[in-house]
Amino acid sequence: GSSAVTGSGVSSSAGICSEGLSESVKLTSVEFCEESVSVLRLGTSKRNVMASGVVPQISLIMGPCAGGAVYSPALTDFTFMVKDTSYLFITGPDVVKSVTNEDVTQEELGGAKTHTTVSGVAHRAFENDIDALLNLRDFFNFLPLSNKDPAPVTECHDPRDRLVPGLDTIVPFESTKAYDMLDIVHGIVDEREFFEIMPNYAKNIVVGFARMNGRTVGIVGNQPKVASGCLDINSSVKGARFVRFCDAFNIPIITFVDVPGFLPGTAQEYGGIIRHGAKLLYAFAEATVPKITVITRKAYGGAYDVMSSKHLRGDVNYAWPSAEVAVMGAKGAVQIIFRGKENQAEAEAEYVEKFANPFPAAVRGFVDDIVQPSTTRKRICRDLEVLASKKQTNPWKKHANIPL
Repeated sequence: GSSAVTGSGVSSSAGICSEGLSESVKLTSVEFCEESVSVLRLGTSKRNVMASGVVPQISLIMGPCAGGAVYSPALTDFTFMVKDTSYLFITGPDVVKSVTNEDVTQEELGGAKTHTTVSGVAHRAFENDIDALLNLRDFFNFLPLSNKDPAPVTECHDPRDRLVPGLDTIVPFESTKAYDMLDIVHGIVDEREFFEIMPNYAKNIVVGFARMNGRTVGIVGNQPKVASGCLDINSSVKGARFVRFCDAFNIPIITFVDVPGFLPGTAQEYGGIIRHGAKLLYAFAEATVPKITVITRKAYGGAYDVMSSKHLRGDVNYAWPSAEVAVMGAKGAVQIIFRGKENQAEAEAEYVEKFANPFPAAVRGFVDDIVQPSTTRKRICRDLEVLASKKQTNPWKKHANIPL
């Protein structure tokens, strides 16, 4: 069968499977929201919930969508918006003005920019309706039709054993210098084609879909260019939801790690970074799809553990020669260990020599191999073929209790 795509003149669900989801044919669901409606469509939301994890669900907001109608798109897997013409909000500007005395426009309150950069409600925004529909078609090609189907495989003209020499020099020698994780992703995936999800929200983590030797994969990577790649509340939630989607629909996950830790500060602690960070740990640990991890540079402390480490049932974990797997950075560790003592510079140099490399982790079995960066694509393609037959199950349960 093929994916169902139909439109609606109101904020309703179109193309959703009938309530009898046990039927043999299950199609990808797409919603088009064009106008707000006065009646709360609870039946639609119920069907969204029943179809969650059964078929991929995508909402495309092409006009105003307000009140209770916003919860149907919110329940779907991905929400895309059209710039300047689409809006999502519970209460409009007039109600906000009467209750809180705030002056706000529709665009400021619930426009595409707001929801793709501030709230994280929408996953991407497109220039116009045509651009949105064309991108939606491309996006469809990455997804299986249901949870019974494997990750799609297409014809690939990019050699699976292609070397990427540029990766050998991409990580700066100074550990404090930034680089763009997207350069690594584009260099490794097929045809440099990467469909990024939420590119303007929680930029310190990169997530999206790509192909390796024609097979759809989910990419997760820390972004050293933003907040040094630290994990925070928003990036943890963004990453966790993406990982859970990939796991639900049999899409292998490739993780690129360069994380110095969780973002410190009272704002993060008061906001519940412990609980939110646990979501990402939970998502990776729960996932039973093939999981391949590449440590490009820093992998410190609890943040290293969270990023699809061997401790969370990672299948293949590689480290580049530039990798550092440790509790924390050398300077911070030395200040704690040798507090009040002289010759801290010497102690720091000794710490760096001992721990600022991937060998201690490899000796303990936390890393499967230390690889030349230019061979990363070749190894990942090979591993994906081996892991294509992976079968792993979790203990039976009604449902788990992820720390929401």
